Amino acid sequence: MDAILKIVQQRIVFAWEALQDIISVPKRQRRLIMVIVCVALLLDNMLYMVIVPIIPDYLQSIGAWTSSKSNISKSVAINDKSSRVINNDDDDNSEDVAIGTLFGSKAMIQLLINPFSGALIDRIGYDIPMCIGLCVIFLSTTTFAFGRSYGVLFLARSLQGVGSAFADTSGLAMIADRYTDEAGRTRQLGIALAFISFGSLVAPPFGGILYEFFGKRVPFLTLAFIALFDAVLLFIVMRPSRLRQAFDFSNHVDVDKPKGTPIWRLLMDPYIAVCAGALAMANVGLAFLEPTISIWMREQMNATEWQMGLIWLPGFIPHISGVFLTVKLNERYPKYQWLMAFIGLALQGTMCIFVPFCKNFGTLMIPISGICFGNALVDTALLPTLAYLVDVRHTSVYG
Repeated sequence: MDAILKIVQQRIVFAWEALQDIISVPKRQRRLIMVIVCVALLLDNMLYMVIVPIIPDYLQSIGAWTSSKSNISKSVAINDKSSRVINNDDDDNSEDVAIGTLFGSKAMIQLLINPFSGALIDRIGYDIPMCIGLCVIFLSTTTFAFGRSYGVLFLARSLQGVGSAFADTSGLAMIADRYTDEAGRTRQLGIALAFISFGSLVAPPFGGILYEFFGKRVPFLTLAFIALFDAVLLFIVMRPSRLRQAFDFSNHVDVDKPKGTPIWRLLMDPYIAVCAGALAMANVGLAFLEPTISIWMREQMNATEWQMGLIWLPGFIPHISGVFLTVKLNERYPKYQWLMAFIGLALQGTMCIFVPFCKNFGTLMIPISGICFGNALVDTALLPTLAYLVDVRHTSVYG
């Protein structure tokens, strides 16, 4: 028995060493890291958008926004028409607040954690924080799958913000660090943005269909295991020896490592401030639609969960087209990235005006597709620009 165990152990060690030899090839390792980053970005944005068609119906089923005052009023004056109208309005307002708060909690926590995760990334590198982020995302997704109260769902959503602050920042910074030439960096960031768009736009129909036919847990457990798989893959690529070295602060030589520019100084740079502001405004339209479009479609169109999710899917093709167009134009006209961002912002603003006037699925798909196309132009043009500004105006550390 001992001989068999020894042979098995030797085979495992041999397979591990062979795998490390394959991974250690620089070109192959860079491609593998790109795959890991893209899967992480895909996963995070699927988790962000998968609740769009699910949450209104699920929160209503658990009574998340039905106040006690409203229940008392309904039991006393159930036959009074005016009382019923007031209660419905109160419930609608509570529903809007509950869903909006739940959606915003992830972004708010991520905004608060990002400066600290960025500082940690600058200190110990990109792979360790990314592994931490994926593990936190796995934990938050599992919590969301089994959560049965608004408080638990809020906690899980906030926890996802912590994981995203590490995983997203590490992934994008890793791409900026590995691809130093502007054309290659723009191309790879464009690929990453394509996965972001795919995750954001395929998640609502994915979640809506699975929720309607299989229940709430299935979409979240599926994504949780993808997060776990990506974390294991990243752990294999970065190797345990590098893990020990990263946390052995006594062996770090700070003199040889460039020190990142403080975030407050970066935000005081007018060029970075303009880019950051444009990136923020490019996502405002989508941010308003995410918590409200499902409720509005349910009230105006009597839409089901899978229909609420399906409305986002046509925007995937315009978003991919926008990424591809911006990458190609950047190769020919690298000095006109600002113009692409300007066109994207103008298009998004125009399309947002038409959303409230849509009365059916077909017409609603048009402005949403336009918003997604404009978002792709802005993001693909300005994310590489931010990295370029850090290179030429500050220190080339991207956390």
